[in-house]
Amino acid sequence: MVVLGHFDQPPGYGADRPHGSASWLFTWTTAGRGRLWQGGAHTSAGAGALVVLAPGVPHGYGVEPGARHWRFWWAHCQARPSWAAWLRPYDAGHGMYVVTSAPAGVHGRVGTAFRRMHADARWTGTEAPPDESPPDGQVAVAHGSAARELALCALEEIVLLATAGARPAAPRPGLDARIRRAQELIDADPGAPHTVRSLAEGVALSPSRFAHLFSSQLGRSPMRALREARLRHAARLLESTDLPVERVAAASGFVSPFHFNRAFRERYGAPPGAYRTTHGGSPG
Repeated sequence: MVVLGHFDQPPGYGADRPHGSASWLFTWTTAGRGRLWQGGAHTSAGAGALVVLAPGVPHGYGVEPGARHWRFWWAHCQARPSWAAWLRPYDAGHGMYVVTSAPAGVHGRVGTAFRRMHADARWTGTEAPPDESPPDGQVAVAHGSAARELALCALEEIVLLATAGARPAAPRPGLDARIRRAQELIDADPGAPHTVRSLAEGVALSPSRFAHLFSSQLGRSPMRALREARLRHAARLLESTDLPVERVAAASGFVSPFHFNRAFRERYGAPPGAYRTTHGGSPG
């Protein structure tokens, strides 16, 4: 089941669950400020903060002392296994995940996704979905399987939007901006047919100068960095999708499935199929 709503609460509002919840709780703050705790972890949530609380841990939340109000979306559901990899970098301990640096450019789309999620959760499947602009305080419960899956798809979009561009890694001191940009090009699309020449052109360097500068600053060649990025990409696909191994290889930029299997085993200590069995797999 998926349950969600949009609240605008005054000072003094709060909830305390000493036994935690049986489901995951997702909150997205749109204005004001909230205070959330789970186990021994605490956080303050302002506009654009996504805070996720795992089930089974004592928690509570409310309007932050001194704040005039807390306006926020909330949703209770069973999280899809594929979301774990997206949330892992934001683990604050005790089953709390805090994303406070989602890019401002995605805030509007996250809000749209929540409104769509609220409408989809109330859809019976026999007529047009309800309006996407619910009044504050209206709670939606997705009872039907179609409504539930549509609502979860919208929440999956929200989690991905909030985590994909948030909290970028701090650049290495002294790293040339052109090399940083080349690494970003690789990380953004590791499955693309990158070459030393194409990457060099992307940062306005000659291939020889680019290869030398990249290797001297990062301690590995551009093609080595690309291979590592492709293997990380493949691992994420194996963890979060049920794509056949051959499709995973192709989507990660490996032309030869045999080469992919050998490289993956060398990097992760297990062939792709065994890795998927151990680390998850099909979402849902």
